[in-house]
Amino acid sequence: MIRWMIFALAYVALGFYVLQALKTIAKQPWWSYFYIIISLTVMFNFIYQFTVGEETGRVLSISKSYAFGFLLTILTFNIITIIFLFSEDIYRIISGLYMKIYGVDKEFGLPARRRFLSLLALGIASIPFGALLYGMYKGKYNFKVLKYTLEFEDLPDGFDGYQITQISDIHSGSFDDRKMIEYGVDLINKQKSDVLFFTGDMVNNMTSEMLPWADLFSTLEAKDGKFSVLGNHDYGDYIPWETEELKHQNLEDLKVLQKDMGFDLLLNEHRYLQKGSDKIALLGVENWGKGGFKKAGDLKKAAAQIDKNDFKILMSHDPSHWEMEVINDPYHYHLTLSGHTHGMQFGIEIPGWIKWSPVKWRYPYWAGIYKEMGQFINVNRGFGFLGYPGRVGIWPEITVITLRKKALT
Repeated sequence: MIRWMIFALAYVALGFYVLQALKTIAKQPWWSYFYIIISLTVMFNFIYQFTVGEETGRVLSISKSYAFGFLLTILTFNIITIIFLFSEDIYRIISGLYMKIYGVDKEFGLPARRRFLSLLALGIASIPFGALLYGMYKGKYNFKVLKYTLEFEDLPDGFDGYQITQISDIHSGSFDDRKMIEYGVDLINKQKSDVLFFTGDMVNNMTSEMLPWADLFSTLEAKDGKFSVLGNHDYGDYIPWETEELKHQNLEDLKVLQKDMGFDLLLNEHRYLQKGSDKIALLGVENWGKGGFKKAGDLKKAAAQIDKNDFKILMSHDPSHWEMEVINDPYHYHLTLSGHTHGMQFGIEIPGWIKWSPVKWRYPYWAGIYKEMGQFINVNRGFGFLGYPGRVGIWPEITVITLRKKALT
């Protein structure tokens, strides 16, 4: 209770500060009343959703995600506005002290707020405010097909031109628009790739989250099959369970469900993709992530029955696994497919010019294609979303990779 009181007091204090800018520029008081009503509604809804309205067994339900999203939107607006107001207040205090010391009347007085600066503060703050609202309304289902061509000198001849579709981070427990998910699934199938790879996080926490969507994702098809691995959220580690048996059963149910949906789930295992006499070794490991993330992935076990000289594609949910274990492995993994980062669902991407997100400070390999020591990784930005129920600048991704035999010169 005390932490919620502290949160509410801090939130109201920030809002009161922002009101000063509104009062400076608005001739009519209803602007201030409107801001107060919206701001308090967002705060009370957030507190309600995360206390009285909390759902058992889910970290973030849809209602809680939206409560968090609206809170994030208001806080972003407030903080940016306050940065400008605080800067001006420092100037006003210094001016007041100067008048106190050197002025004719020797009195301390704060100069009036400048209307222009308040307008500038609110105008700049409205940009991320609008972007975050758009991200919740449209951005989260703004599916993009990103296509890459990768060349390898030792690619088996039969796989020259072979096309891969990769999706990742479905997070079905967050979905709230069936028509848009149908559109995304149809877009995947329209790529008509030879093979489909799903690189983990089918659910947020519980297998039951996927049940309303299983029939839809079962329609995904590729002539050489659909393969999958587990992500950190698939293990149910982020919610309390009454018993370990229930938690274990949840994971087993997810494995069965993936099989029923037509996915070949690789649990530290391998398969071979075959084209005539040519073959590619496909390996899939369980989740392995740096820091406190689960480290169930066992690359040695997955590769135990393949040849060192095989051409290899590795599915591993967390790109930190590639960074810390895969790159320097003597087996040389030609292509690794990962996800996990979501690109933080927020950033700026202008192809050929800029690609930035705060998540880069946590994951050096966070979105797109990277190459180290002659090995490639693609970090998929994710199909779904988690936490903030939207995306801004970092859109949901369907990756299409074409393998090519590099001509020898």
